[in-house]
Amino acid sequence: MSVTKKYLSAVQAWHITQGWPPPLSKEDHDCINWSLHGLKNLQASCKHPLQPPVTLNMLQALQSTLKLNDPFKACIWAMAACAFWEMMCFGEVSVPSHNAFDSKKHLMHQDTHFSYDLDKRLYVCLDLPSAKTAKSREIQSVFMVPQEGLCPLEALQNLAKIVPARQSDPLFSWQDRQGNVHPMVKTMAINHINLVLKSWGWGNNLWALIQNWQSIILLVSESRS
Repeated sequence: MSVTKKYLSAVQAWHITQGWPPPLSKEDHDCINWSLHGLKNLQASCKHPLQPPVTLNMLQALQSTLKLNDPFKACIWAMAACAFWEMMCFGEVSVPSHNAFDSKKHLMHQDTHFSYDLDKRLYVCLDLPSAKTAKSREIQSVFMVPQEGLCPLEALQNLAKIVPARQSDPLFSWQDRQGNVHPMVKTMAINHINLVLKSWGWGNNLWALIQNWQSIILLVSESRS
Protein backbone atom coordinates (compact mmCIF):
# COMPACT_ATOMS: atom_id res chain seq x y z
CA MET A 1 0.00 0.00 0.00
CA SER A 2 2.81 2.39 0.91
CA VAL A 3 4.53 1.72 -2.43
CA THR A 4 1.38 2.78 -4.29
CA LYS A 5 1.07 5.99 -2.27
CA LYS A 6 4.75 6.85 -2.84
CA TYR A 7 4.40 6.24 -6.57
CA LEU A 8 1.35 8.51 -6.81
CA SER A 9 3.12 11.20 -4.77
CA ALA A 10 6.12 11.05 -7.11
CA VAL A 11 3.90 11.41 -10.18
CA GLN A 12 2.13 14.38 -8.64
CA ALA A 13 5.45 16.01 -7.68
CA TRP A 14 6.70 15.59 -11.26
CA HIS A 15 3.59 17.29 -12.65
CA ILE A 16 3.96 20.22 -10.24
CA THR A 17 7.68 20.59 -11.09
CA GLN A 18 6.81 20.77 -14.79
CA GLY A 19 4.17 23.39 -14.13
CA TRP A 20 1.35 21.02 -15.05
CA PRO A 21 -1.93 20.69 -13.14
CA PRO A 22 -2.10 17.86 -10.58
CA PRO A 23 -3.00 14.55 -12.30
CA LEU A 24 -5.43 13.58 -9.54
CA SER A 25 -8.03 15.61 -7.65
CA LYS A 26 -8.64 15.38 -3.90
CA GLU A 27 -11.68 13.23 -4.67
CA ASP A 28 -9.48 10.88 -6.73
CA HIS A 29 -7.01 10.54 -3.86
CA ASP A 30 -9.82 9.91 -1.38
CA CYS A 31 -11.24 7.18 -3.62
CA ILE A 32 -7.83 5.53 -4.08
CA ASN A 33 -7.07 5.67 -0.35
CA TRP A 34 -10.48 4.15 0.40
CA SER A 35 -9.84 1.33 -2.05
CA LEU A 36 -6.35 0.67 -0.65
CA HIS A 37 -7.81 0.58 2.85
CA GLY A 38 -10.40 -1.95 1.68
CA LEU A 39 -7.73 -4.14 0.07
CA LYS A 40 -5.71 -4.08 3.28
CA ASN A 41 -8.71 -5.24 5.28
CA LEU A 42 -9.48 -8.01 2.78
CA GLN A 43 -5.92 -9.30 2.87
CA ALA A 44 -5.95 -9.33 6.65
CA SER A 45 -9.12 -11.44 6.72
CA CYS A 46 -8.00 -13.89 4.04
CA LYS A 47 -8.39 -17.49 5.27
CA HIS A 48 -6.58 -19.13 2.37
CA PRO A 49 -3.01 -18.69 1.10
CA LEU A 50 -2.73 -16.18 -1.73
CA GLN A 51 -2.15 -17.73 -5.15
CA PRO A 52 -2.00 -16.45 -8.73
CA PRO A 53 -5.46 -15.57 -10.13
CA VAL A 54 -7.19 -17.65 -12.76
CA THR A 55 -6.42 -16.37 -16.27
CA LEU A 56 -8.08 -16.79 -19.65
CA ASN A 57 -5.52 -19.50 -20.45
CA MET A 58 -6.63 -21.43 -17.38
CA LEU A 59 -10.27 -20.98 -18.30
CA GLN A 60 -9.51 -22.25 -21.79
CA ALA A 61 -7.71 -25.28 -20.33
CA LEU A 62 -10.73 -26.00 -18.15
CA GLN A 63 -13.09 -25.81 -21.12
CA SER A 64 -10.94 -28.06 -23.31
CA THR A 65 -10.57 -30.66 -20.52
CA LEU A 66 -14.21 -30.94 -19.47
CA LYS A 67 -16.52 -33.16 -21.51
CA LEU A 68 -19.35 -30.74 -22.12
CA ASN A 69 -21.82 -33.48 -23.07
CA ASP A 70 -21.58 -34.81 -19.51
CA PRO A 71 -24.25 -33.24 -17.21
CA PHE A 72 -21.92 -32.79 -14.22
CA LYS A 73 -19.10 -31.25 -16.24
CA ALA A 74 -21.40 -29.14 -18.39
CA CYS A 75 -22.71 -27.62 -15.16
CA ILE A 76 -19.22 -26.91 -13.85
CA TRP A 77 -18.24 -25.19 -17.10
CA ALA A 78 -21.38 -23.01 -17.09
CA MET A 79 -20.71 -22.02 -13.48
CA ALA A 80 -17.06 -21.17 -14.13
CA ALA A 81 -17.77 -19.20 -17.32
CA CYS A 82 -20.59 -17.16 -15.80
CA ALA A 83 -18.77 -16.47 -12.55
CA PHE A 84 -15.57 -15.47 -14.40
CA TRP A 85 -17.14 -12.99 -16.83
CA GLU A 86 -19.55 -11.44 -14.33
CA MET A 87 -17.17 -11.42 -11.31
CA MET A 88 -19.74 -13.38 -9.33
CA CYS A 89 -18.83 -15.07 -6.08
CA PHE A 90 -18.86 -18.85 -6.41
CA GLY A 91 -21.49 -19.01 -3.68
CA GLU A 92 -23.85 -17.21 -6.07
CA VAL A 93 -23.64 -20.02 -8.64
CA SER A 94 -23.58 -22.98 -6.23
CA VAL A 95 -25.07 -24.31 -3.01
CA PRO A 96 -23.25 -25.26 0.22
CA SER A 97 -24.81 -28.76 0.33
CA HIS A 98 -27.23 -31.01 -1.59
CA ASN A 99 -30.18 -30.07 0.60
CA ALA A 100 -29.36 -26.37 0.94
CA PHE A 101 -31.00 -25.08 -2.24
CA ASP A 102 -33.24 -22.11 -1.49
CA SER A 103 -35.16 -20.33 -4.26
CA LYS A 104 -34.89 -17.11 -2.23
CA LYS A 105 -31.09 -17.29 -2.32
CA HIS A 106 -30.06 -19.33 -5.36
CA LEU A 107 -30.58 -18.98 -9.10
CA MET A 108 -33.33 -20.94 -10.84
CA HIS A 109 -33.90 -21.47 -14.56
CA GLN A 110 -36.67 -18.89 -14.49
CA ASP A 111 -34.12 -16.28 -13.37
CA THR A 112 -32.34 -16.53 -16.74
CA HIS A 113 -33.49 -14.26 -19.57
CA PHE A 114 -32.05 -14.31 -23.09
CA SER A 115 -32.83 -11.28 -25.22
CA TYR A 116 -31.46 -8.83 -27.79
CA ASP A 117 -30.33 -5.24 -27.32
CA LEU A 118 -31.21 -2.31 -29.59
CA ASP A 119 -28.42 -3.31 -31.97
CA LYS A 120 -29.91 -6.84 -32.17
CA ARG A 121 -27.01 -8.37 -30.25
CA LEU A 122 -27.77 -11.33 -28.03
CA TYR A 123 -27.28 -11.06 -24.28
CA VAL A 124 -28.42 -12.86 -21.15
CA CYS A 125 -29.62 -11.43 -17.87
CA LEU A 126 -29.37 -13.34 -14.58
CA ASP A 127 -31.61 -12.07 -11.78
CA LEU A 128 -29.73 -12.92 -8.59
CA PRO A 129 -32.25 -13.37 -5.74
CA SER A 130 -29.44 -12.76 -3.25
CA ALA A 131 -26.03 -11.09 -3.66
CA LYS A 132 -23.32 -9.69 -1.40
CA THR A 133 -23.65 -6.25 -3.00
CA ALA A 134 -27.46 -6.16 -2.81
CA LYS A 135 -29.71 -5.22 0.06
CA SER A 136 -31.82 -7.82 1.82
CA ARG A 137 -34.55 -9.20 -0.50
CA GLU A 138 -33.25 -7.04 -3.33
CA ILE A 139 -32.81 -8.71 -6.73
CA GLN A 140 -29.57 -7.84 -8.47
CA SER A 141 -29.38 -8.36 -12.24
CA VAL A 142 -26.14 -9.14 -14.06
CA PHE A 143 -25.77 -9.05 -17.83
CA MET A 144 -23.50 -11.14 -20.03
CA VAL A 145 -22.67 -10.79 -23.69
CA PRO A 146 -21.08 -13.34 -26.05
CA GLN A 147 -17.35 -13.95 -25.68
CA GLU A 148 -15.18 -15.49 -28.36
CA GLY A 149 -14.21 -19.06 -27.53
CA LEU A 150 -15.10 -18.92 -23.83
CA CYS A 151 -18.70 -17.79 -24.10
CA PRO A 152 -20.91 -17.90 -20.98
CA LEU A 153 -24.05 -17.72 -23.13
CA GLU A 154 -23.03 -20.84 -25.04
CA ALA A 155 -22.19 -22.53 -21.74
CA LEU A 156 -25.70 -21.81 -20.41
CA GLN A 157 -27.34 -22.96 -23.64
CA ASN A 158 -25.32 -26.17 -23.57
CA LEU A 159 -26.26 -26.78 -19.94
CA ALA A 160 -29.97 -26.34 -20.75
CA LYS A 161 -29.63 -28.89 -23.55
CA ILE A 162 -27.67 -31.45 -21.53
CA VAL A 163 -29.64 -31.06 -18.28
CA PRO A 164 -33.38 -30.69 -19.02
CA ALA A 165 -34.94 -29.03 -15.99
CA ARG A 166 -38.07 -27.23 -14.88
CA GLN A 167 -38.20 -23.45 -14.51
CA SER A 168 -38.20 -23.86 -10.72
CA ASP A 169 -35.12 -26.13 -10.72
CA PRO A 170 -31.67 -24.77 -9.81
CA LEU A 171 -30.01 -23.08 -12.78
CA PHE A 172 -26.63 -24.63 -12.09
CA SER A 173 -27.62 -28.25 -11.66
CA TRP A 174 -26.71 -31.66 -13.05
CA GLN A 175 -28.59 -34.87 -13.74
CA ASP A 176 -27.61 -38.29 -12.42
CA ARG A 177 -28.08 -41.62 -14.26
CA GLN A 178 -31.53 -42.06 -12.76
CA GLY A 179 -32.62 -38.71 -14.21
CA ASN A 180 -32.66 -36.87 -10.88
CA VAL A 181 -31.64 -33.21 -10.96
CA HIS A 182 -29.24 -31.98 -8.26
CA PRO A 183 -27.97 -28.46 -7.50
CA MET A 184 -24.20 -28.17 -7.85
CA VAL A 185 -22.46 -28.17 -4.46
CA LYS A 186 -19.70 -25.59 -4.12
CA THR A 187 -17.01 -27.92 -2.77
CA MET A 188 -17.69 -30.52 -5.48
CA ALA A 189 -17.22 -27.95 -8.23
CA ILE A 190 -14.11 -26.43 -6.63
CA ASN A 191 -12.47 -29.82 -6.12
CA HIS A 192 -13.10 -30.81 -9.73
CA ILE A 193 -11.81 -27.52 -11.15
CA ASN A 194 -8.72 -27.69 -8.97
CA LEU A 195 -7.99 -31.21 -10.24
CA VAL A 196 -8.10 -29.91 -13.80
CA LEU A 197 -5.84 -26.96 -13.00
CA LYS A 198 -3.39 -29.27 -11.22
CA SER A 199 -3.25 -31.54 -14.26
CA TRP A 200 -2.17 -28.53 -16.31
CA GLY A 201 0.49 -27.61 -13.74
CA TRP A 202 -1.21 -24.57 -12.20
CA GLY A 203 -2.12 -25.88 -8.74
CA ASN A 204 -5.13 -24.81 -6.69
CA ASN A 205 -5.93 -21.42 -8.19
CA LEU A 206 -9.69 -21.32 -7.81
CA TRP A 207 -9.60 -19.92 -4.28
CA ALA A 208 -7.57 -17.00 -5.57
CA LEU A 209 -10.17 -16.45 -8.28
CA ILE A 210 -12.97 -16.40 -5.72
CA GLN A 211 -11.07 -13.96 -3.52
CA ASN A 212 -10.40 -11.68 -6.48
CA TRP A 213 -14.08 -11.57 -7.41
CA GLN A 214 -15.06 -10.78 -3.84
CA SER A 215 -12.39 -8.07 -3.55
CA ILE A 216 -13.53 -6.33 -6.72
CA ILE A 217 -17.22 -6.58 -5.86
CA LEU A 218 -16.74 -5.26 -2.31
CA LEU A 219 -14.53 -2.39 -3.42
CA VAL A 220 -16.96 -1.30 -6.10
CA SER A 221 -19.83 -1.53 -3.64
CA GLU A 222 -18.00 0.53 -1.00
CA SER A 223 -16.93 3.21 -3.47
CA ARG A 224 -20.57 3.71 -4.56
CA SER A 225 -22.02 3.88 -1.05
